[in-house]
Amino acid sequence: MSDVVDEIFDAAEKSRIFRDREKLLPDYVPDVLPHRDSEIKRLALVLAPSLRGEKPNNVFIYGLTGTGKTAVTRLVLRKLVERAGRKGIRVTPIYVNVRHRDTPYRVMADIAEGIGLRVPFTGLSVGEVYKRVVDRLNRRPGVYIIVLDEIDFLVRKHGDDLLYRLTRINEELSRSRVSLIGITNSTTLVDSLDPRVKSSLGEEEIVFPPYNAEQLRDILEERARLAFNDGVLDNDVIPLCAALAAREHGDARRALDLLRVAGEIAERHGDSRVTKQHVMAARMEIERDRVAEVVKTLPLHGKLVLAATVLVTAGGRKATTGEVYDEYRRLVRRISLEEVTFRRVSGIIAELDMLGIIRARTISRGRYGKTRIIELAADPQAIIGVLSRDLGIEELSRLLRDARHW
Repeated sequence: MSDVVDEIFDAAEKSRIFRDREKLLPDYVPDVLPHRDSEIKRLALVLAPSLRGEKPNNVFIYGLTGTGKTAVTRLVLRKLVERAGRKGIRVTPIYVNVRHRDTPYRVMADIAEGIGLRVPFTGLSVGEVYKRVVDRLNRRPGVYIIVLDEIDFLVRKHGDDLLYRLTRINEELSRSRVSLIGITNSTTLVDSLDPRVKSSLGEEEIVFPPYNAEQLRDILEERARLAFNDGVLDNDVIPLCAALAAREHGDARRALDLLRVAGEIAERHGDSRVTKQHVMAARMEIERDRVAEVVKTLPLHGKLVLAATVLVTAGGRKATTGEVYDEYRRLVRRISLEEVTFRRVSGIIAELDMLGIIRARTISRGRYGKTRIIELAADPQAIIGVLSRDLGIEELSRLLRDARHW
């Protein structure tokens, strides 16, 4: 067995497929971002006053997943810090992915760590951490740019109290200045904010449009040149990855993932070229992994609402919120749990829509008012497989298995 392991490691030391696989990873920010010159210019203009030691305006950045919001922000901040360093000006970016640090305390703790201030994992109030951050900033002159990525996750779960504090932080500072960049996938988020937060945080707004298939091809060709050995990609691989991702609202991250995983599958199989078949296999693998990751993190009632959606949309049909709620109530009663309200189920449906597991759109029915139409956006079999294993409720698992006539 050790000989087999050694053979695998020997082969991995020099890849036949990849020149530098990391150039396809989500956290890699290239020096060139095709088709984002306008957005780069706008953000650079907003942040430029920091090179004079002045506070830039706060910025709200909107756009669907994979439209380059984070990459553009990181690129502009990297160049800003380089220029400020040459001028002897302290400009400090602090990046927080709110989706991963989804409580006000953890967000403030990450901001504290970004200015060199360690706080305990728990045990302090948010107000105390905020006070310590203000005290430290008053002892460290400079311009601090706080990036709150996927800010919608914080607002939906905990409201906008923390944002209100942060938009007012400069009133308590005498020797430093703080600017905020909020990045969100939700174009409606700003409408749910307190008007005071809305006016302060939205001093500047930049909207990132989705990429089309041709633009995605340009992005993939640029990255492929850096990531793959010469001549290993079949001619139809990049166009196929671009076309598949263009269907998903122009998601460049999705396109890059497809290309990377296709290369990894080819490498695992010992193939010398990446083909269309590898891309299709990558598509299935990514979908299963994405669904599993999202579904496993749902609370119990979130899983039950999703299970109800699977059951009422079997066969590819669409359902209303009321139909999903009725099925959810039947499931809950069968397993003797206390049900949540219609309003909460409606909120869970909105969260599942935001996570990309279902699609929920509101349509008008004339004098009968408006209704929300729901359908699955992810592979039904992948959802059923995860729910059947994860819920651990035999009767429910059987019902889901019976839904496999998709």
